[in-house]
Amino acid sequence: MAENSPAPTLPVPPVGVVGLGQLGGSLAAALAAAGRPVSGWDVDPAAREAAAARGVTITREFTGVVVLAVPLPVMATALDGLTVDPAATVTDLGSVKAPVLRELTPALGTRFVGGHPMCGTERSGHAAVDPELFRGARWAVCLEPDTDLTRWLRVAEVALEVGAEVVPATAAEHDAAVAAVSHVPHLLAAALARAAADAGPLALSLGAGSFRDGTRVIGSDPRFVTAMVEANAGPVVDALARVRAQLDHPWPELVASGHAVVTRQSGRRTVRVPLERAALLALGRAGGAVTRRLAAFVEGWMPESG
Repeated sequence: MAENSPAPTLPVPPVGVVGLGQLGGSLAAALAAAGRPVSGWDVDPAAREAAAARGVTITREFTGVVVLAVPLPVMATALDGLTVDPAATVTDLGSVKAPVLRELTPALGTRFVGGHPMCGTERSGHAAVDPELFRGARWAVCLEPDTDLTRWLRVAEVALEVGAEVVPATAAEHDAAVAAVSHVPHLLAAALARAAADAGPLALSLGAGSFRDGTRVIGSDPRFVTAMVEANAGPVVDALARVRAQLDHPWPELVASGHAVVTRQSGRRTVRVPLERAALLALGRAGGAVTRRLAAFVEGWMPESG
């Protein structure tokens, strides 16, 4: 598709979700509740049963938009044994994008559009499913130089339908950003928990709100966390270096500068953005997001300093 060509209006396609744990199960349940045709599959019979009870059609055959909601180590084989329409658009919910893009593009080409919803909890599995999980969350949808804008829009519409806000970004930009705000915090939580334990039982017994908040995410499955940070090793190393550099600052300066970041006031201004790669990426790079589609445009917001 040409860079300036608007995506045509097409019938809303069905959605298939492969992997029905917390993220995939929550997505399938939210779409089913919204009335979107949704099917799913999971290797775990209990996960399939739980999804079926929420209105998801259990099948091995998929068309429309196919969402891979599986752990990073098995992303490349997630479709093995399943029948997928050759015209289907495939996306994923993985927390790292560049490695997934490299793994899936040889087989899927421009049919693949990477995605990552910034939500979830330290819990996992179908027992942690929540149809409201995505409401208000940011959902990165990747735009590479060869991304088909019609397929990108179809993935974005899935995110919008479950209440998320879409952030356009390249895979490399996404991975650098989440290294700073997601992957390094997991490592810092692990270090804080281990250091507190080394300080002794008294320290752990006195841990209150700040300690709980600072260590919550490391309650996640260690295999998930390890796969995530190792898959994004380069950006994580860079982000960790920035944290170490901050810790070298005088403490009053460090405290004041960090406080300023988290207490800053900013507003939002509504914008309309054409369905063009450059314009969409500019929105994401500015810290904005897409909130709905308007024919050949999307509507969203950009931050505005107060």
